[in-house]
Amino acid sequence: MDLLTAFGLFAVTAMLVCYALEDRSAWFVLAFAGACALGSVYGFLQGAWPLGVVDAIRAIVTARRRPRLDRALRRGGNTRQRKGAG
Repeated sequence: MDLLTAFGLFAVTAMLVCYALEDRSAWFVLAFAGACALGSVYGFLQGAWPLGVVDAIRAIVTARRRPRLDRALRRGGNTRQRKGAG
């Protein structure tokens, strides 16, 4: 396994772990955004620019979600909004 492949494996694994733990803390949302940014770097480095673009957009969208989640956690609310719940 070369260094670039190991970096990609790390980025994708970090994305998976942080996504699974998003409900525990808004910090995991920020960590997920960072892992998406790493995935974007990996995509560009390996020459798969569509992957790089999509992961960059995902990182931005996820990072913008964090302040809303912080407010919900301070109010004691649910971090995920569900349709029809309410």
